[in-house]
Amino acid sequence: MAAVVDPEIRVITIDELGILRAVDEDPATGRVTVTITPTYTGCPAMDVIRADIRRALSAAGHPDAEVRTVYSPAWSTDWISETGRAKLADAGIAPPDTVRAGQVVPLTLAVRCPRCGSPETEQISRFGSTACKALWRCRSCSEPFDHLKAL
Repeated sequence: MAAVVDPEIRVITIDELGILRAVDEDPATGRVTVTITPTYTGCPAMDVIRADIRRALSAAGHPDAEVRTVYSPAWSTDWISETGRAKLADAGIAPPDTVRAGQVVPLTLAVRCPRCGSPETEQISRFGSTACKALWRCRSCSEPFDHLKAL
């Protein structure tokens, strides 16, 4: 399950993105149940993710696996693993800052360019290549890049 990639951000797995919540096997029946949480309620990629999960489980010998979708607690960008954040940055997608419980929520005044590292960036559009990303441009290197929206 951890190897299933996100269909919209092909460089990161659903585990690294924090969508994969649990994989449980019933000891009596051997039936596998996978629990996932979408990045947001209307995420259009969820049907593809469910199909990819079922395909991976079937290939692993679990053709009757159940895929459950839960919405509570709501997904947070804090669930993106450090490996996932590094993969996003390597692919030119600026990952959001991490906020831990009890911390002050930072106000994003600038997003560092994932290509050159400059904080001299500007948002071009609130909507990027997918609904969960915004389009930014670096004023230092002039490159456009996606920024995963903090949720």
